[in-house]
Amino acid sequence: MVDPTAKPNPAARPGPAETTVISELRGKFGAGAVTPQETKDGVPTVWVDSRTAHEALRYLKSENSRRFRMLYDLTAIDERVRAGRAGQPEADFTVLYHLLSYDKNEDVRIKVALKGDSPELKSVTDIWPAANWYEREVWDMFGVRFGGHPNPRRILMPPTWQGHPLRKDHPARATEMGLFRLSDEKSEEEQLALKFHPGEWGIKPGGRDADYMFLNLGPHHPGTHGLLRIILALDGEEIVDAVPDIGFHHRGAEKMGERQTWHTYIPYTDRIDYLAGVLNNLAYVLAVEKLAGIEVGDRVKVIRVMLSELFRIVSHLVWYGTFAQDLGALSPVFYTFYDRERVFEIIEAVCGGRMHPSWFRIGGVAQELPRGWDGLVRNFLEWLPPRLAEYDKIIMKNKLFRIRTQGVGAYTLEEAMEWGVTGPNLRACNFEWDWRKKRPYSGYEWFDFEIPTAAVGDCYGRALVRVEEIRQSMRIVRQCLENMPPPDFKSKNDFKSENDPKSKHDYKSRHPAATPPLKERTMQDIETLINHFLGVSWGPVIPPGEASFGIEAAKGNNSYYLVSDGGAVSYRTRIRTPSFPHMQTTPLLCRGLTIPDLIAILGSIDFILADVDR
Repeated sequence: MVDPTAKPNPAARPGPAETTVISELRGKFGAGAVTPQETKDGVPTVWVDSRTAHEALRYLKSENSRRFRMLYDLTAIDERVRAGRAGQPEADFTVLYHLLSYDKNEDVRIKVALKGDSPELKSVTDIWPAANWYEREVWDMFGVRFGGHPNPRRILMPPTWQGHPLRKDHPARATEMGLFRLSDEKSEEEQLALKFHPGEWGIKPGGRDADYMFLNLGPHHPGTHGLLRIILALDGEEIVDAVPDIGFHHRGAEKMGERQTWHTYIPYTDRIDYLAGVLNNLAYVLAVEKLAGIEVGDRVKVIRVMLSELFRIVSHLVWYGTFAQDLGALSPVFYTFYDRERVFEIIEAVCGGRMHPSWFRIGGVAQELPRGWDGLVRNFLEWLPPRLAEYDKIIMKNKLFRIRTQGVGAYTLEEAMEWGVTGPNLRACNFEWDWRKKRPYSGYEWFDFEIPTAAVGDCYGRALVRVEEIRQSMRIVRQCLENMPPPDFKSKNDFKSENDPKSKHDYKSRHPAATPPLKERTMQDIETLINHFLGVSWGPVIPPGEASFGIEAAKGNNSYYLVSDGGAVSYRTRIRTPSFPHMQTTPLLCRGLTIPDLIAILGSIDFILADVDR
């Protein structure tokens, strides 16, 4: 582990790129067609006219020197009641494109202002195939139509749903709605809406001599790992087409982020990728800290890294056992789940919770590490390696496992980027890219570890990467154990004034927006007690601004894009999850194969349906 006192050399979003991208856009489309906007995260952000947006996006992908090959995210904002928009173009709705350049390790954010209650914009599905689901989501949630979209229908809400949930005039709580009543007429209407018409799902009819069979895989099927329906068009045993039907797990997580205070939303993030625990918290609190200008100490960073890597191991162990089970090996799932319990012993001792600890806080972590944490971690680091070696023999080197996975469900590196694939699935295409290395955050620049890759982006390659990532995560955890910065406070009475500079080794920042605030002085003077009460009950007031923060989560890149209008509640909370674009690649991977191959593909992707639906 590198000396934490050394100043890191941040790789994320270098300043000169901002001038380059904006100047190139102005040179191509004219100064009047491009309006820059400052953001708290430093990502080059520009407004373009709706009539030139499609051409500008194509230029950024194919002709610009930066080559923004990946459509990382596409979402919208309802601007109609937002305060603090000084200097931005007038808009009722904003459509936002977040593009990523792997060649230059840079981002650019394109924003398009739209007016009216039924806005429309040209589809970019002809530029990025990944835009298909994103544009359907924007239509579903905001009512923005995309001209030329191949299948403009709802994606998360039922087809009979009225309204667009992420508009500000749509109710956010059940108490704001009338009682739900299912009349006979309504029941019949819902049943008719479920009737299957292949054309409505974008499935092309067969030729004169073709007689396709349509089969529902799910929504109740052990191979889908939750409520997921995949409509299969079969020619004999061959999959001609597959259409995923998602939304069964949709709980309005982004809508809830716009009604909860900044700190009371943290437990909701746990339920997105519910196997990844505090990794969900990390992306969110880092985005809030970016908005508020909060800096945390070295001890906080190392604690966060240790807990994050333990949960990465937990997530991968669940995937390891269930993937083997999908392919017919029953025993491994019991072994890997037992190993997972050993991690949960550490998590429970540190956080008090297990799967959903909600332990990270804005400005730090919930509390100090308990006595004996180091012994628990050390015992686990000795426990797991020999068991992983045994799993290599019974799973990865198993002849049947190899037959079922090698050469099955492969995509090229170019295809993976076109579809927005990130994380282990992208690294399986022999591409060494990991945000912990390329854009280090929370002190990852201090740690020594490797980025596993595989030569072929097939089911077996995706498995190889994840298995090696378990070992690399253990390597990081060991460095946390051996190099944990010591705590500053030796006793309850050993504290500094809130006006003193923050210590590098506190478990919580002394920034006034950190929640809950440190409470050493709460019983000594009334002013501090009042401030503490307000900080706990209402939470911080975040200055107006926008910021996103992405991390290397267990299943790929997870980002939170947050908009503040200067209040105690987020104006817009956008969650970019890895499983959403990954699930969209299913038809690409399984066409021409068989149903057993599809089960292997689904297991190798390693998705979580709450991560897909939010």
